[in-house]
Amino acid sequence: MTSFFIGDVALDEYYTADRWPGRADKGMVKELPAEAGGSIANAAVVHAGLGGETQFISLLNDSPLSQRLIADLKENGVGVDHMLIDPAIPESRNFIFLVDGEHVVLTVEMGEQPMWLDAAALGALRQPGFLYTTLYRVRRLHARTDQGVLKQADLLADLRQHGRRVIFDLDVGGCVPEDMPYLAGAAVVNFNQVGFRAAFGHDEITMIGDWMHAHEIGWVIRTLAADGAEASNGDTVLRVAGFPVDVADVTGAGDTFGGTLTWCLSQGQTIEEALDFSVAAASRSVTIHGPRAGKANSEEIHRWLKEKRQTRMR
Repeated sequence: MTSFFIGDVALDEYYTADRWPGRADKGMVKELPAEAGGSIANAAVVHAGLGGETQFISLLNDSPLSQRLIADLKENGVGVDHMLIDPAIPESRNFIFLVDGEHVVLTVEMGEQPMWLDAAALGALRQPGFLYTTLYRVRRLHARTDQGVLKQADLLADLRQHGRRVIFDLDVGGCVPEDMPYLAGAAVVNFNQVGFRAAFGHDEITMIGDWMHAHEIGWVIRTLAADGAEASNGDTVLRVAGFPVDVADVTGAGDTFGGTLTWCLSQGQTIEEALDFSVAAASRSVTIHGPRAGKANSEEIHRWLKEKRQTRMR
C-alpha cells in the first residue's frame, strides 16, 4: 500500500539570531548550511525512512535547484514518479531563523497555479492508502477524466470513494468554513496549538465533537510541542505525554510527527499506538539539527523510546 504526500519541497536556508527584531529594527544573523526540506517533503522522507512505500507530488520549476531537490527525495527512498514541472514558477526556498529555541519560517510564495495530475497519477491515487497533504495544495489539484475535469474538493471526494484516506496537515493555519468541502470525510485533521486556536477560537478539544460529526471527520489531532499530543474522535479524547529533551532544532518536528503517524496508521496500528510512537519520533527529532532530523527506522525510535520512557512527563 503506497502513501502519497502532496505538498512542498524546498531548500531550507538556515540562520541563527540572538533575538527576533521588531518593526523598523535591525538585527544580525549567522548563516548555517542550507539543507533540502519543505514540510510535506520532510514528512514523506520520515515515512520512507520507516520503510513505508512513499510517493511525493509537488509542482516545481525545471532549474538545477529543483533537480537537486528531486534527486534528494529519491536518495531518501521517496518515489517521484508523478512530479509536476512548470518552468515559470519561482525557486522553492524557505528562510528559517532559529531564535531562543524556536523557529521563524519565511516561505517564498509559489503562486496558485493549478496542479494537473496526469492519468497515471490519478490512477495511482485511486487506490487504497493514505494521502498526506495541505489545504494549499488540494485547492490546486485538477485531473482530466473520461467524464470531464475533476478538480479541488470534487477530486478529493473521488479519491476517498476509491479508498484513499486523507490526512490533512493544517499546522499553524487552521481552517475556515469555506475549507469544509475539502476536510469533510478526512481520516485525520492535524493541527498544532496555534492552528487549533485559529480554527476554533479556543483551546478545548472536547468542544469540537459536533463539528467533527457534522463533517464526518475521523480524528482531530492537536500536537502540544513538549507536552505531547492529544486526539479526539468527537466522543473520546486520547492524550499522550511528551518527553523532556535537550532541544537542538524544532524545525521538522511536526513533519516528523505527521510522517510517522501516516506510517503507523498504514501498518494497521490503532490511533493510540500511532499517537504514542509519533510523539516519541517527534521528540527525538528535536534533539538533532536539520529539517530531516526525524528520519529513522522503527528500531531506532523504539530504542530511543525505551531509554526515555522512565523520564516521560506525567
